[in-house]
Amino acid sequence: MINKQIQMFGSPATSMWALLWLAAFAINVNSSERKEFQFKHHNNEEMYDAILQVRDKCPNITSLYRLSEDSIEGRPLLVLVFSVHPTEHKPMDPEFKYIANMHGNEVLGRELLLKLADYFCEEYKAGNEDIVKLITKTRIHLMPSMNPDGWQRSTDDGGSNDLIGRDNAEGVDLNRNFPDLDRIVFDNEAYYKDINNHLMQMVDHLSQPVQPETKAVMQMIMSIPFVASANLHGGDLVANYPYDASRYGNEQGEYATSPDDDTFKWLALSYANYHADMANPNRMPCRGGDTNFGKEGGITNGAKWYSIRGGMQDFNYLSSNDFEITLELGCDKYTKESELEKEWNRNKNAIINLIWQSHIGIKGIIKDAATLKPIVNAFIKVVNVTNGILSPILHDVTSVQDGDYYRLLTNGDYHVTASMDGYLSSTKLVTVENKFHSEAKILNFDLQPIIIPSTYSKKRKRLAYSNTITGDKLHVF
Repeated sequence: MINKQIQMFGSPATSMWALLWLAAFAINVNSSERKEFQFKHHNNEEMYDAILQVRDKCPNITSLYRLSEDSIEGRPLLVLVFSVHPTEHKPMDPEFKYIANMHGNEVLGRELLLKLADYFCEEYKAGNEDIVKLITKTRIHLMPSMNPDGWQRSTDDGGSNDLIGRDNAEGVDLNRNFPDLDRIVFDNEAYYKDINNHLMQMVDHLSQPVQPETKAVMQMIMSIPFVASANLHGGDLVANYPYDASRYGNEQGEYATSPDDDTFKWLALSYANYHADMANPNRMPCRGGDTNFGKEGGITNGAKWYSIRGGMQDFNYLSSNDFEITLELGCDKYTKESELEKEWNRNKNAIINLIWQSHIGIKGIIKDAATLKPIVNAFIKVVNVTNGILSPILHDVTSVQDGDYYRLLTNGDYHVTASMDGYLSSTKLVTVENKFHSEAKILNFDLQPIIIPSTYSKKRKRLAYSNTITGDKLHVF
């Protein structure tokens, strides 16, 4: 009996292969023997073992869940959570996620997340003040591999081919497989429609079938109110930010600005500046003819570099409240095993510092002023008024299940408006000053309900898609 080893989203059919390895590792992780972390290429079974070992070493600050779909070849997609409330969302604590190994032959991120999990566990137990504070104030989700099938193909081939193992077992590039929300937002701009967020309900067709791995991650994105995130890749050394798709069809060289361009630059620099070499202007580019990203601060707009459609980064931003960037962690896709420890040391400060950025800007709770009950799906609109110049940021976020909201912002002065159908809007002026590794400024709203005579009342529909936690329960396997 596995005895509550893993929690699950949904209730997918479980393959016999998955049952066998889960049973095996349930026995292994309950043994008295504890393994020290090794810098190596963990195969898929060893990866699951390493995750379960951490969960077992630090049960009070971790939980483990399995996504709603397995990989094509039946391998479970697991996520390890760190928090002092690891099994549930807590109001005012932002949610952050890292997803690695989306391209199966890009392996460094996978090993970094396994090491990060072990590091969090050990440092929390040792009383590291910064790590204790981070885990106390944040709910952190680590997914070491989105494409374990591709990892297996790449590894079986020797890890030397830039293409073998990149795709999933069906030959699909998962970072081109998400619904193309860039198409929708660019069409909205062309027709002067001010709709730039929570766009899933506007999807009218898909360019290709959604793969199980993509579907599983989509459900996670739409079920958990993530605030910030990153996906970990390899092949260059740069922090990439939205938009990834060009507005006008240019394959590269076109800077595709999002409404939150300043905030995305902040996030990208929060990684690049804390990495040992990413922002170094004197470093060489990965290959002859490549852009020297070091001379650009170690960051790039995605479409300016090269345009893609159906990417996970832009999907997060346009479908939910989540601000995601893409991290290219090194010139080699399949990092040599002898380099893994060095790469951990080069990335450690950056990978932790980026999680802290889920605390920049403002956060608060929106309530009904009459009943003091939380208001779900209220809109938060922001206008930058720094230096007396009014600059609307045309990308709203919404309040989630307990009326809590999180709005990432850079330093400056802002008019912030909370609005909801049936209530009077409320606007407040706030000055944001993001201090090092500190929580966001709290800005709460109590909205006054509008009293409408019953003879004139009508039900009104709102053009939005909620990013609140769904009613789906986490089932114990």
